[in-house]
Amino acid sequence: MPSPLLAITDLWAGYQETPILQGIDLTIHEGETVVLIGPNGHGKTTLLRTISGLIKPMQGEIHFAGRLVNGKSPEEMTGTGLIHIPQGDALFPDLLVEENLLMGAYPHSAWTRRHESRDRVYELFPQLRSRARQPARTLSGGERRQLAIGRGLMREARLLLIDEPSLGLAPVLLDSVYAVIEEIARGKTTVLLVEENFKHIRRLAKRVSVLEMGRIVRSGTPDELLSDPAVAESYLGVVQGARNDG
Repeated sequence: MPSPLLAITDLWAGYQETPILQGIDLTIHEGETVVLIGPNGHGKTTLLRTISGLIKPMQGEIHFAGRLVNGKSPEEMTGTGLIHIPQGDALFPDLLVEENLLMGAYPHSAWTRRHESRDRVYELFPQLRSRARQPARTLSGGERRQLAIGRGLMREARLLLIDEPSLGLAPVLLDSVYAVIEEIARGKTTVLLVEENFKHIRRLAKRVSVLEMGRIVRSGTPDELLSDPAVAESYLGVVQGARNDG
């Protein structure tokens, strides 16, 4: 088997002197889509922030594309092709939709392809094209989430970290956002996703890892986790006897 694109070994990280992540081991191979699930406040967002360089590890190693990347800044990680789309949107509310997209077109290699990248985002999210000349603050919540994801796609991603894309979205908007994530994954971009919506997890994920109290306590395919009654009920919201495989 080829070397993993992302390899995390005995990772400890947190805030100030308090560790949130406690000995994380995780590997992701090129082209995989891996989903992190688990209770809120148990380290999923912290893990993504540590991988992308926003938090410095206390202990352990992170290898990306065969290189040790501990201590690299978020800007350096972006330059390697690791793109982090955080919770919420973090938009520039008074800039136009198109200007917000262009803010994602860095470093220089991305800026030279900005028009091509912008047009691809508009193909994925047609609603944004019609809103291109509007300030971001005028968008609906779903449109803002689409814009945040689109801005992340303005750079060429080798590994895309996406933190809870469904947060606060109505079901119809959620389906459209996940249709885009699935298309990205089919295009061979590797994806590490934090999500709780089992309907989309099952369709999208090759593997699911359960993170609780800062540790990965279970990993497997969606069907393997679904077959464990304790995991299905506690983490997937599926009660045995009420399961629907359709």
